[in-house]
Amino acid sequence: MKIGLVYTGVTDELKADVEREVKKQLGEEVEMLSYADPSIIKEVSSIGYVTTAPAARLVASYMQAAQDGVDAILNLCSSVGEVADAVQPLAKYLGVPIVRVDEEMCRTAVKTGKRIGVMGTLSSTLTPTANTIRRLAREMNRQVEITECLVEGAFNINQEQFLKMMDEHAATIIDKVDVIVLAQGSMAYAEPSLSSKYGKPVLGSPRFGAVALKKALEEKGVL
Repeated sequence: MKIGLVYTGVTDELKADVEREVKKQLGEEVEMLSYADPSIIKEVSSIGYVTTAPAARLVASYMQAAQDGVDAILNLCSSVGEVADAVQPLAKYLGVPIVRVDEEMCRTAVKTGKRIGVMGTLSSTLTPTANTIRRLAREMNRQVEITECLVEGAFNINQEQFLKMMDEHAATIIDKVDVIVLAQGSMAYAEPSLSSKYGKPVLGSPRFGAVALKKALEEKGVL
């Protein structure tokens, strides 16, 4: 089995986390092809939303993965998740499911509590994640209250500094929320420490994305 992992920006920690979770769901023998275009997230974060050119480059990455013969694609950037939504009819036609890393996480958050905190290190990620939560809440006929928390300055810093900043920012919203969603996959390694300290569910996307990927492959009939 061959899986396409489509990143925009990617860190060693994120890559290791994603590959570990995918292997946990699909087995050690799964072949993973990685595609990364850092210019996409750079442009999106600079402008504040997804415009035509970065969206087109992301779709090109999907198409390259499809040409390379992958059985499914895992989209690993929440800032551009709505691009993955937009190409679902094409993905269905091609027979190559494109799975958002964050959708199952957002669905779980809606099931978990009404008051949902969304933490992100890029402002361009907060809105798409909040929009996904609201869409899923509407589909599930539930009401949610979303508190956004931008961890400004926590992008591209070392793990110790990052965990400290996450802790400080989580403290400012923890009394207002029932569950916290970490809007970027690269934030997932803060999940255990925050959940342990504050006693509330903290959700990171890689493990949920891997579960959704397995489900998509089962629905396709290759598992």
